[in-house]
Amino acid sequence: MKRSPKQWRDLAAQDAPRAATQAPAEVQAPAGVQASAATRVPAAVQAAATGVRYVVPGSAFGRRAMNVLNSAVAWLTRRGVSVWGSRVLYVRGRSTGELRSNPVNVLTVDDRRYLVAPRGHTQWVRNLRVAGQGELRVGRRIERFTAAEVADADKPPILRAYLRRWRFEVGAFFDGAGPDAPEPRLLEMAPGYPVFVLVAAETGR
Repeated sequence: MKRSPKQWRDLAAQDAPRAATQAPAEVQAPAGVQASAATRVPAAVQAAATGVRYVVPGSAFGRRAMNVLNSAVAWLTRRGVSVWGSRVLYVRGRSTGELRSNPVNVLTVDDRRYLVAPRGHTQWVRNLRVAGQGELRVGRRIERFTAAEVADADKPPILRAYLRRWRFEVGAFFDGAGPDAPEPRLLEMAPGYPVFVLVAAETGR
């Protein structure tokens, strides 16, 4: 059907509000999560209703770079090469029940071991909360564990130790905070950085 210029303008005006509410195509936010307007990589993504912090790369290049890095670390770890304490974490998906894998760094503080999520409330964090247990693998070595989430008030010394060891790798996710950050700063940041303490249940091959 042929439309007059005025009709085309009216159609464009009707579509404008709808288009303005859509997230940019290059950011694929999780369900229920709204992409931030930040243009740098990584870009913080927060749930509109809950304020839950979840950081994802804000560009296609950033996502590819992260996937390549994660894949490289996971490939080495599966072949028995631990990169600065890396392990491959296996946890059952909270919806599918299938095992999901992700490379992680295992931190030891005062003879206790922790998993820290520098990118916030990621999918592996949500799965581990539901499952309460998982596996850490390096090469053929498999360690099964149970996990308990650490309270925000207890996180500052753990975050400090994590930054001291892996700041070169994860510093971009800590908004400029380093291992020498004041205690109040780390305490303020704590809700956005899930931490789990691990209890080994069984080790095998």
